[in-house]
Amino acid sequence: MSNQLMFDFRVDKSAKTVFITREFDAGIELVWDAFTKAELLDQWVAPKPWTSRTKYMDFRVGGKRFYAMVSPEGLERWAIQEYKSISPKTNFKLFNAFADKDENPELPGSDWDYTFSEQNGRTIVSITIYNESLTRLEKMIEMGFTEGFKMSVLNLENLLATLSGK
Repeated sequence: MSNQLMFDFRVDKSAKTVFITREFDAGIELVWDAFTKAELLDQWVAPKPWTSRTKYMDFRVGGKRFYAMVSPEGLERWAIQEYKSISPKTNFKLFNAFADKDENPELPGSDWDYTFSEQNGRTIVSITIYNESLTRLEKMIEMGFTEGFKMSVLNLENLLATLSGK
């Protein structure tokens, strides 16, 4: 299934931006839920063998998600996201920063812009990640973001197939 679905992943260091476009064989409502509900996010967003654990999530403008990526050995890497705008089933934007376990952000952070569209029962998600500094972008890449994101998207594809019965 995955080899027929569009997946474009580009890093533009001069613009301090990551551009991702990914097609999913599922309807927009299900894909939207997978990106906006903690109980679904925690099932796919961490690349295996890591897991995701959301401490809290309030998906509304001004709301936040505070979560950790947890290694098999129990190492926690925390992040906090603040939702800046939400247009249901179409787009949401957030500010993301690494954080400590007490919710103190490590600045600079990054602005994430998610756009969703559906055609012929498939959903396309376009994500633009603008980093406030080149150092922040390079830290993301150094921490394995590229490989980790690609692995996470496969987790999402499998979850969507299970949830949609495909």
